Amino acid sequence: MSVSGLTRASRAHPGFVAAFIHRLSGLALALFLPMHFLALGLALEAGSFAGFIDWTNQPWVKISESLLVTALAVHFAGGLRLLCIEFLGLTRAQGLWISLVLAFASGVGVLFLLRAF
Repeated sequence: MSVSGLTRASRAHPGFVAAFIHRLSGLALALFLPMHFLALGLALEAGSFAGFIDWTNQPWVKISESLLVTALAVHFAGGLRLLCIEFLGLTRAQGLWISLVLAFASGVGVLFLLRAF
């Protein structure tokens, strides 16, 4: 075992990777939330609302929104995966669930991006 208590084999396990991705998506959502509230607060002023709408039509904003929706879908699906493992005991099917979760989340992000443009 290494100093941190995890071997390389345990870090490469699909369950570890899925938990790591779930935590990263949660962190991304937590970092986004204050910026979202700031943008909403600025958009509530009557004079700046039109400027805010124009700003949101920029391509990099639409791409950022699609990444945010993907992070939300990954976090949601990862949470569902955890609930299934915790309450249904699906340890042997874990690899399949991880693949389905990532495919679902990626599909949601791609569909959102296609609708954004």
